[in-house]
Amino acid sequence: MISNRFFLFSILRNRFCIYKEFCSKYPYLSDMKSIPRRYWVFPVDILFMFLSYFLAHLVRFENIGFLSNYPDFWLCATIVVVTRSSVFLFSGIYRSLWSYASLHDLLAIIKATILSSLVSTLALLFYNRFYQLSRMVPILDTLILLGFLCLRSLSWRMLREQIFSSDRTRKGTPILLVGAGKLGSTFLTEIRRNVDLDYLPVGFLDDNVSKKGGYIQGIPILGSTDEIGKVLLRYGIKKVIMTVPQPDGRVVSKLMKECEGAGVDFKILPTFGEYLAEKPNITQLREVQVEDLLGRPTVDLEIESIRSYLEKKVILVTGAGGSIGSEICRQVALFKPSVLVILDAAETPLYEIDYELRKKFSEFNIDIRPVIADVKNLSRISAVFEEHRPSVVFHSAAYKHVPMMEINPSEAILNNVMGTKNVADVCRLIGVERFVLISTDKAVNPVNVMGASKRAAEIYLQHISQNSRIKFITVRFGNVLGSNGSVIPRFREQIKRGGPVTVTHPEVIRYFMTIPEATQLVLQAGSMGEHGEIFLLDMGEPVRILSLAEEMIRLSGYTPYKDINIEFSGLRPGEKLYEELLLNAEGIKKTHHPKIRIAAPLDHYNLLLFQNKLNRLFSLAKANKNREIFAALKDIIPEYKVHDEYIEWETSHGKRNL
Repeated sequence: MISNRFFLFSILRNRFCIYKEFCSKYPYLSDMKSIPRRYWVFPVDILFMFLSYFLAHLVRFENIGFLSNYPDFWLCATIVVVTRSSVFLFSGIYRSLWSYASLHDLLAIIKATILSSLVSTLALLFYNRFYQLSRMVPILDTLILLGFLCLRSLSWRMLREQIFSSDRTRKGTPILLVGAGKLGSTFLTEIRRNVDLDYLPVGFLDDNVSKKGGYIQGIPILGSTDEIGKVLLRYGIKKVIMTVPQPDGRVVSKLMKECEGAGVDFKILPTFGEYLAEKPNITQLREVQVEDLLGRPTVDLEIESIRSYLEKKVILVTGAGGSIGSEICRQVALFKPSVLVILDAAETPLYEIDYELRKKFSEFNIDIRPVIADVKNLSRISAVFEEHRPSVVFHSAAYKHVPMMEINPSEAILNNVMGTKNVADVCRLIGVERFVLISTDKAVNPVNVMGASKRAAEIYLQHISQNSRIKFITVRFGNVLGSNGSVIPRFREQIKRGGPVTVTHPEVIRYFMTIPEATQLVLQAGSMGEHGEIFLLDMGEPVRILSLAEEMIRLSGYTPYKDINIEFSGLRPGEKLYEELLLNAEGIKKTHHPKIRIAAPLDHYNLLLFQNKLNRLFSLAKANKNREIFAALKDIIPEYKVHDEYIEWETSHGKRNL
């Protein structure tokens, strides 16, 4: 007897241990409270399935006689509900948070309902081949069930957003959204979903006249940005949020000044490229930066034309570690080339862009090949091209700092001119499809060695393109915001130190463009070029550097000339008061792209004579004969003026009216 009791106790203990182990392994099966709340809607759906099946018969027969006439009605209803339930569970519709139901969830419900109707109809067909069953019933059943499910899914969201959110935000801080587009609507939804905020959206402003008087999610569009002063005063706005992708810098500047005058906080969402990877939300709001004040509309790209010459091709980028070169690598990688060869003479920048590309585009299966090489070394460049055999070459390797090149003219010639010639000549031997040279507005009527060297490189490409099947293309643009060594990072550093901010001349102006915009237009121009064209990018309106410095000081919370002083250091050797994008002799032609123009080609070509002049220039550069270099450049580029000549010319012609 004792042994039997002991045996029974052992069995119970073992069963308890097994149950305990099972519960520890699958706690959600042993604790009903751990089941996500969204699954509790499943019993409600089962009730809807029975009810819709009953109502389908009631609508079809217009009475309840089918309950007595069809003894197997309840059995058929059970078959329909069981098959529908199985399909619903396996479809995954209960993974969605139904309090945030969206159009995507609605489509998933429709698909699951239609699929379950087909499966249940097949089950009934196998059961009784529709004996004593109306063919109209499954159709009515599907429509009624869809109505129930859609009402169930969207009702809580409507209740939550329209009633609960309104009650919560009615006591919040009045805010105004600028931009009644998709981004503004998405951001409004985020505001309402964030229960920790005390924002009360009062209205939208938008410069699209047709939108005025309309509503977005119940919030009115009050007018255009020109009416912001009146709106701020009338509605007691405490915060203004810019929700426009790539807003016009002039609009941002105007709104910011209006808000400052009214004592209203002004915030801005990041640009399109910054929130591309994720949906815009509250945490991304930031202060206005100088890049926003100079911002320009989004570039419209002809994606297919760019993809046609980049996708599944071997692409080589020289100067890949630089500001423009690295961005070209990022943009090219988006079009999934088969091989991306990144070439640079500087080890650390090349390592950084190589690491970034491998991490960012790991899913694209791009063969990224970093190459350390100097474009001045012809034998090394020849070996690299022979090994990788690129189809398209973007040549952005160059020395670009004007004052540095004035001090070191021989290096400017060897790197910018001879380096370009080396790469172009190797491209002719290998037989690449396209060669794109990154040039500068400083090549127009150059007054510095850097600009003259880039102009000489442009002319060489125009010469060799005449008898070549390779598409040699030059893209010329001005300064890019935030590039290495540019004026904006230097101003930021000076403001951080407490000033003074140094500006070369009170009337100096420059063209500015963002790095992504410049790079995108380079890719676009690369798809358009044929033989030696020089493409000019639309740089917009020129910016006075003094005004830029003053604006940056204000954005940092200081007052110009009071908290932080501005000093004028005078034009440095090789600098102009203003930059040009076009030579008088070049003419201009429009292209089908609104932001790209084309310079007329050279009229006279004598490649042999030009090469002789280049060879003499290279010999002088290798011998470090700086004085002779200036004269040789002037022989190649008649419009070139050394800095002293430029200052004399400016003095004799008077200051430019800016």
